[in-house]
Amino acid sequence: MSVIGFVGLGNMGGPMAANLVKAGYDVQGFDLGEEATTKAARAGVTIVSSADEAGEGADVLVTMLPKGEHVRAVLLGENGPLTRLKPGGLVVDASSIDVATSRDLHTAATERGLQVLDAPVSGGVAGATNGTLTFMIGGTADALAAAMPVLDVMGSKFFHVGDAGAGQAVKACNQMVVGASLVAVSEAFVLAEQLGVSNQNLFDVLSTSSGNCWALHNFTPRPGLVEGSAADNGYAPKFAAALLAKDLGLAASAAESVGVQLVVGAGARETVDKFAATDGGLDSSAVIKAVDVSS
Repeated sequence: MSVIGFVGLGNMGGPMAANLVKAGYDVQGFDLGEEATTKAARAGVTIVSSADEAGEGADVLVTMLPKGEHVRAVLLGENGPLTRLKPGGLVVDASSIDVATSRDLHTAATERGLQVLDAPVSGGVAGATNGTLTFMIGGTADALAAAMPVLDVMGSKFFHVGDAGAGQAVKACNQMVVGASLVAVSEAFVLAEQLGVSNQNLFDVLSTSSGNCWALHNFTPRPGLVEGSAADNGYAPKFAAALLAKDLGLAASAAESVGVQLVVGAGARETVDKFAATDGGLDSSAVIKAVDVSS
């Protein structure tokens, strides 16, 4: 496979496309943002004028789009990119979207004789830049085998978690755990502060005891505890609160679709939504501002 169409060249998609160029692929990309396309062009991506054109004659089409509605508009419309791929081509949707849209994409692509994977990622901008993303993959084993040369350029861990839509389901569950952990960590810091315990002492204990978790080290909500944290940089976003709110909404929608009642997940979503409504551009760790009413 030599020609790759790439739709969505933003903070995540841009570095992913750039890594494909470095690996020797001919990448034809599209994005609505001028800044994103300019940066991608500098990285060697051939910029085209539409998402449809990105799929023209491509062996593989990779999409990294914000929401399910964008995936529907780009991929499921009449005469879209799915009609432009080479016969038997492959679609890899790396967007984080709802399970229903993902399954509809699988159906539409399969009906056209294409292979398709839903492959949302974890690892953030750093992972996209360094080619170390974790992919959660739904689809057939044959489609995964065909995609591995391309995926291997963009990531370092690959989990085939089931059939159509399974990747999106696992991503939603993962983000729900991250969000709930982050809110719990934030509440712990606020509670400890009010009880007269220093942030450093709490961090030292949590990080070496049963309270240890990924959110503590990667989204520590107070400054001076983890080198390079967003909290040390005025909460400049590494993973924006608005994006976490979106992901928690996807988890809630998935739960509702199968009749699962969320308690902890629902509480985390309420807290993150409240914060993101006014400060969604800040890093997710800044959600401690919604917990600490004294700040």
